[in-house]
Amino acid sequence: MVMNFVEQAEKLQEKTIARRRDFHKHPEAAWTEFRTAAIVADTLAGLGYEVLAGAEVVDEQSMMGVPKTAELERHAERALAQGANPVWVEKMRGGKTGVVGVLRCARPGPVIGLRFDMDANDAVETEEITHRPVRDGFASVNRGAMHACGHDGHTAIGLAVAEILASLKNELCGTVKLIFQPAEEGVRGARAMSVKGVADDVDYFLGLHIGFNTKETGHLACRIEGFLATTKLDAVFTGIAAHAGAAPEAGRNALLAAAAAALNLHAIARHSQGPSRINVGQLEAGTGRNVVPANAVIKLETRGTTTAINEYMCSEAMRIIKAAADMYGVQVAISEMGGAAGAENDLCLVERVEKVAERLKIFKEIWPSCYFGASEDCTYFMERVQQHGGKAAYIMIGANLAAGHHDFRFDFDEAALTQAVALVSAVAADLLKA
Repeated sequence: MVMNFVEQAEKLQEKTIARRRDFHKHPEAAWTEFRTAAIVADTLAGLGYEVLAGAEVVDEQSMMGVPKTAELERHAERALAQGANPVWVEKMRGGKTGVVGVLRCARPGPVIGLRFDMDANDAVETEEITHRPVRDGFASVNRGAMHACGHDGHTAIGLAVAEILASLKNELCGTVKLIFQPAEEGVRGARAMSVKGVADDVDYFLGLHIGFNTKETGHLACRIEGFLATTKLDAVFTGIAAHAGAAPEAGRNALLAAAAAALNLHAIARHSQGPSRINVGQLEAGTGRNVVPANAVIKLETRGTTTAINEYMCSEAMRIIKAAADMYGVQVAISEMGGAAGAENDLCLVERVEKVAERLKIFKEIWPSCYFGASEDCTYFMERVQQHGGKAAYIMIGANLAAGHHDFRFDFDEAALTQAVALVSAVAADLLKA
């Protein structure tokens, strides 16, 4: 098999940028990616992929932080108005907006899994004329949603890779699985697809991100360390309201229970096996100065350098929350709103990616190491693949940024798209070669 992957990526450059800008103009936040996912599904089907979507690839019981039904329906209707194929939108009702494209090549071989996240942020994009999407006419038209993390680019990369690999179907050995994931923001979506088993047969798995720690176009980081496992929790306390002057003894104070929990959560003993984190980021309670507060909510997260450390932090957090509720005689309901596993890149796969990158000669620097220091729910796929005997890696592709990730002025150098398409296609073909 002889193919110039850089040349093929460059031929698709105009189409890839146009797709990225279309997704940027029509952003959809977690579990509402009906239009984006429908376009992905239509494109994959047109390229000859077997397309799985909705409940076929998303486990409903494992979905976290899903909007209420009325909100999902509103976004589905908006997607239809913006041109989404109604067949796919119907299949994805309830927020099941995951898509998997399967390409079976000419001869038997390994299964390659490539993951691309699709969701936007809950953010309002700047209207400053100096912001390129505003100046060039592709700023968000969906108020309150914005692609401020580059997932519009990730989705466009995935579709270009799909096209290149489809053209090589008769020359490759094995199976390609393209996993287009909803709800990465808030680390909510990967678990539902992972639990469904979409990656259980994958031998080699690759995830990617544009920019982030690699903030210069032409840089590449494959030796990523420091994935933090995390759990996002909401705790809702329900007490009894009472007149604070006339009958305080008749009340049950949910505010004090939440406050006691917040203070004691930050006193959880650290773990001897590695760093951990906990943060109560929000506390809301009460209705008035003369009313014993009957309702309160705290929103918190735990993190750990391994899944086990995070599980310890989460278990202790739940114990403390329930104890605080008991102490003040109130009820508490705890909901898991998001999460990610710990993960480590498989060195043998990292080295293979680096060798392919060196052959392409499109990166001016390949970093010897890169500390992530955050959470990404791609780790659920990585952990699942590794548990089933496969190899997994996550890479970062450099891009000059107009502003930091999740900033309302975020934008990135679109030259990174072509570099990413060339690299991912070349790596997949290298793993699937005869």
